[in-house]
Amino acid sequence: MAISISLTVNGSPVTADVQAHTLLVHFIRDTLRLTGTHVGCDTAQCGACTVHMNGRAVKACNVLAVQADGANITTIEGLAAASDGALHPMQAAFRECHGLQCGFCTPGMVMSAVALVAQTPDASADDIRRQLDGNLCRCTGYHNIVKAVLQGAAAMKQSAEQSAALEPAAPAAIR
Repeated sequence: MAISISLTVNGSPVTADVQAHTLLVHFIRDTLRLTGTHVGCDTAQCGACTVHMNGRAVKACNVLAVQADGANITTIEGLAAASDGALHPMQAAFRECHGLQCGFCTPGMVMSAVALVAQTPDASADDIRRQLDGNLCRCTGYHNIVKAVLQGAAAMKQSAEQSAALEPAAPAAIR
């Protein structure tokens, strides 16, 4: 028996019929064809399937698609919102710091790192190591991953400051 769900994925509304047992990761990959979200372990151990659900990092192999009904989902494909093709600051930092080797873990690592920095903008290297504990890298590129997250955090902070500076000032109160 199919269940109808409606959600927003990468800013676009999506409505689909899914089986009650369909995992969010399989819905994203198989139904929506967004294959940047990887299937690694199907047990929520490796973090390769990490996406943002309502702004929070979740392992999509541990969430049923029906549980995402009404949710706002962001995948690695939706992270860089720039129409000019520019990477998100965290994606750029992973590239610049060689925070990837085979690339299998990279989408999940980037999604987890963005959520981490949103919660803890000034995270230390030790904080990053602890928080990314649920994401596994088969190639043992952790040193460069931590370096990338630190650089990405600084770039995200700078980008936020620049955006705030460009916003028009609130009008002065009329007396």
